[in-house]
Amino acid sequence: MGLYQHIREAWKKPNLNELWRPRLIAWRKENSTVKLEKPTRLDRARALGYKAKQGVIVVRQRVLRGGHTRPQIKKGRRPKRFGTRLDLTKNYQQICEERAQKKFENLMVLNSYWVAQDGKHYWYEVILVDPNHPVIKADKNLNWACTKKHASRVFQGKTSAGRKARGLSGKGLGHEKARPSKRAHDRKQ
Repeated sequence: MGLYQHIREAWKKPNLNELWRPRLIAWRKENSTVKLEKPTRLDRARALGYKAKQGVIVVRQRVLRGGHTRPQIKKGRRPKRFGTRLDLTKNYQQICEERAQKKFENLMVLNSYWVAQDGKHYWYEVILVDPNHPVIKADKNLNWACTKKHASRVFQGKTSAGRKARGLSGKGLGHEKARPSKRAHDRKQ
């Protein structure tokens, strides 16, 4: 077994007492967006396109868990004010990617992966790429990010988490109504 396979196996069954508890205690005290020196899960980051070179950074993003609920409305009697749930189609990973993109406007979200969770928060690490960096422009595997059409891909649901939320994770038989989008299919009918 190689190094990355050992890391992957260790992440499947983490030791909660030694590793997780002090790590989560420290992460709860940090800001919601933290720039990191290196990824926490090296195997997952490398699989999603991370490279240890200039122009590529990793950010740990925290988001609150729980249903997306509105606060209780105290005044007014209109029916539209009585909705207590705001069910979003976005998943927490996509929300994390969007918040990281808003924090680092000049960078582009490449991908993200789950790191930890507790009763109150999820933590995801987001891989960001600088499209204007000469090292990224010279890299044949990452220079596609330098084109203008990929500038706001996270807000268009083009990352892996965004495509999953849009229902584009499957292909072929049984997924005819998912493309080009659910809204486009409904408008066509």
